[in-house]
Amino acid sequence: MKKFAVASLLLACTLTAGAKGKEKVKEEGYVFTPVKELKITPVKNQSRSSTCWSYSGIGFLESELLRLGKPEYDLSEMFVVSHSYKDKADKYVRLHGKLNFAPGGSFYDVLYVWKHYGAVPETVMNGLNYGEPQNVHNELDAVSRAYVDAVIKNPNGKLTPAWKKGFDGIIDAYLGELSAKFMYNGKEYTPQSFAGELGLNADDYVSITSYTHQPFYQPFVLEIEDNWRGAYSYNVPLDDMMAIMRNAIDKGYTIAWGADVSEKGFNRDGIGVVPDVQVLETSGSDQDRWVGLSQKEKDEEIKKMISKPCKELEITQEMRQQGYDNYQTTDDHGMLIYGIATDQNGKEYFMVKNSWGTNNKYKGTWYVSDAYAAYKTMNFVVHKDAVPAGIAVKLGIK
Repeated sequence: MKKFAVASLLLACTLTAGAKGKEKVKEEGYVFTPVKELKITPVKNQSRSSTCWSYSGIGFLESELLRLGKPEYDLSEMFVVSHSYKDKADKYVRLHGKLNFAPGGSFYDVLYVWKHYGAVPETVMNGLNYGEPQNVHNELDAVSRAYVDAVIKNPNGKLTPAWKKGFDGIIDAYLGELSAKFMYNGKEYTPQSFAGELGLNADDYVSITSYTHQPFYQPFVLEIEDNWRGAYSYNVPLDDMMAIMRNAIDKGYTIAWGADVSEKGFNRDGIGVVPDVQVLETSGSDQDRWVGLSQKEKDEEIKKMISKPCKELEITQEMRQQGYDNYQTTDDHGMLIYGIATDQNGKEYFMVKNSWGTNNKYKGTWYVSDAYAAYKTMNFVVHKDAVPAGIAVKLGIK
């Protein structure tokens, strides 16, 4: 009887809806409207390689060229990866293996290569010398690590002058040899002259972070494994960090963004939020349905809940620090922030260019809330002119 009553009610509702012109009853997810959208180059795909730092760093420099009114360039990420691998091997051997030798890197690697080695177009060095249409670096990463580990064992009793040439040969075999000269648009360049003609000064860019274990308004070497060159970041309070990010976009500067993307609120559909899971789990009369669910089942329910705008945690400086200290916030991924959008409720999100291709809901763009950026930003790089004047004075960068 109860089932019949419910069915009758549903039928009545359906008929009523139809009588009103088939009103839309499907619940919508996120609906974004761009508020400020800066120029960027097309989304690329790092594929099966741990080179997000190079893709996002190069994408950042490409967007900087657009900001300056220059043509759209497609620059080689693998030029940066090749130089960085070779520099890292040299340092790894000099330190007898006491260095993180892995395929990861930082935005500073991109700036360092630009300043010291130059740049080349993608057409000159695409890094695909091993029969694949996209990056597949599993073998390269394994072979290069095995090689330097063999070298530091010092089986001859002293190192030979041949080891570096041998390592360079491995990298060149996979990524291609570094060109001393090349032709581009009918003109001959060296990597240094090409970068020089593009006109970007690597020293004009600063890295920003926010942690309490170091003094504020001072630079320090951010303690992350992939910061193997020992690059400095300026340390500011959380409110200042967020103010710099907002000011950058407002003034027309994109942001090379390093963040932890391992949170449940960062999904493959293009959303980055920090849901208040405790509220979700105990909200209203639905709390009873959580009893008896496995963690996997709860995770699936949370995914459904955050598929539309939801309540987020209020992020504090202490929460940021705790996440960093207890390994819950780690150096996962590099991306490019290039705009601000609002959802259907008027809430703002950063627009983020990723390097995972375009096969997602927003064609390679992610929408990241203020809360997520405040909580999970490891560091970011911007042009020094993007820093608000008052903060820049405190940092001594003007």
